[in-house]
Amino acid sequence: QVQLVESGGGTVQPGGSLRLSCRISGATLDGHAIGWFRQAPGKEREGISCISDSHPSLYYADSVKGRFTISTDNSSDTVYLQMNNLQPEDTGIYYCAAAQHWSHCTLAPVTGLRTVEHDIWGQGTQVTVSS
Repeated sequence: QVQLVESGGGTVQPGGSLRLSCRISGATLDGHAIGWFRQAPGKEREGISCISDSHPSLYYADSVKGRFTISTDNSSDTVYLQMNNLQPEDTGIYYCAAAQHWSHCTLAPVTGLRTVEHDIWGQGTQVTVSS
């Protein structure tokens, strides 16, 4: 059974940084694309970044481009999201999810990162940016 577990959320001041982790169990990263999503209170879940190492693909939504960096550690089957210069509008619950097919990440610059194309989700980790 494939499971994703996020960690690393917390509360930071504007301009601060956090690094989120998404560890995969029951499978390896090889051949999979992993996406990061976030959901602010009262808003729809937003796809913000994805990565596929085996079919090299990388995507950032405009809202996080230049501030967030996604990366992988295949030795521990973990995907990281380094978040710098955090702002109050970054507040929300952050989820990682496995894409149904690696092509969903490859096509994300055209289609956006879609929740319906991801079928295995972590439980989420809260990120709060507040002064």
